[in-house]
Amino acid sequence: MTLAYHFCGDTLRDGRPIPADGEWLVHKGDAVMCESGLHASVHPFDALRYAPGATLCLVECEDVVSEQDDKLVCRRRRIIQRIDATDLLRTYARVCALSVIHLWDAPTIVREYLETGDESRRVAAWDAAWAAARVASWDAAWVAARDAAWDAAWVAARDVYRADFLSRVEAALKEKP
Repeated sequence: MTLAYHFCGDTLRDGRPIPADGEWLVHKGDAVMCESGLHASVHPFDALRYAPGATLCLVECEDVVSEQDDKLVCRRRRIIQRIDATDLLRTYARVCALSVIHLWDAPTIVREYLETGDESRRVAAWDAAWAAARVASWDAAWVAARDAAWDAAWVAARDVYRADFLSRVEAALKEKP
């Protein structure tokens, strides 16, 4: 038995309904990484890369056929616990964005939203960020800097916030009855 994490949307990727907690989902046939079978990730941060929705499930996996650095494929999986991770994901995204905000001249409303999470400012922050991006996109140097910042931000977020994300997920799972 392997404990892992799996994000889901309204249905499974093959269109089947999400099973109830505790119900075994069984894959019949070959389980091939990225092609068929039931997938999950040992770390919730890795599962985030494959998230079709914001529901995060702690799952038990059996008959694991193959494992990679960021995921596994198995023939049997059941949900032990699930949470709506929307707020957790938005908080995490704001923390990541703030970690690289020094790389550009962010409009005040963008900084305010990222620092507070005040939903009444989110649309204005989005609009301001896109307006700033459109103006800056004409500058080839900005494009190169943006790409470098994105790469650096992704690496930094993955490395620095991986442990933080896990602790937040564990805290959220403990809070849910």
